[in-house]
Amino acid sequence: MTRKPLTAVLLAGALAASVAGCAPGTSQTAQQGSSPSGEITVFAAASLKGTFTQLAKDFEAANPGTKVKLSFAGSSDLVTQITQGAPADVFASADTKNMSKLADANLVEGAATNFATNVLEIAVPPGNPASIASFADLAKPGVKVVTCASQVPCGAATDAVEKASGTTLSPVSEESSVTDVLGKVSSGEADAGLVYVTDVKGAGDKVKGIPFAESDKAVNTYPIATVGSSKNKALAAAFIATVTGDKGKKVLGDAGFGTL
Repeated sequence: MTRKPLTAVLLAGALAASVAGCAPGTSQTAQQGSSPSGEITVFAAASLKGTFTQLAKDFEAANPGTKVKLSFAGSSDLVTQITQGAPADVFASADTKNMSKLADANLVEGAATNFATNVLEIAVPPGNPASIASFADLAKPGVKVVTCASQVPCGAATDAVEKASGTTLSPVSEESSVTDVLGKVSSGEADAGLVYVTDVKGAGDKVKGIPFAESDKAVNTYPIATVGSSKNKALAAAFIATVTGDKGKKVLGDAGFGTL
């Protein structure tokens, strides 16, 4: 029997290892231990639009070859989309209730991480034409107040404050996201709206914020997790690490969020 030279055997082994390292489902980047690459889609609560837009931009700059696509809406709407099969890699909710819906349906990878908190504030148009000074003022006859719908985190928080304060509101409309509420106030369609402190801060001089004592009765905690169907879990995990790390805490804190 003819034996192959040792060098030929070693060369064949090296070639086989190289081919195996590039097998489908295993990225060459991962084999080399480099930073993750590729693209992810992040579904995030509407109140995170400013901060996540900044964090995604910074993340891409720090990780050349990556792309973070962002989709913002009310947390409950995003849960419905993911449940129905919408392609998402990361989900960031404005409350733990909507994250739990995905977890209970086995649609998230591992445990979610809480990364921020937020509280409500009254937003009024510049000049405060309805002279709103307290939460109770929102229930006065003739005051056109806009809130989030109950299934949306900002709406659930509003319900909790109503119950805790014994005040019943009669909103002229209930919106599917906090940014829609803010839009109605800034356009003058409403005398007041219940949004988050961060939304008032981000709106600048488009609205005026009225803090109220009862807001501490409904503190929203924001969790983030990798969606189970993600095709780039390494990149998803890297983005989540940025949000929950020092960089994320700085951006979120500057925007008015409480950080954990």
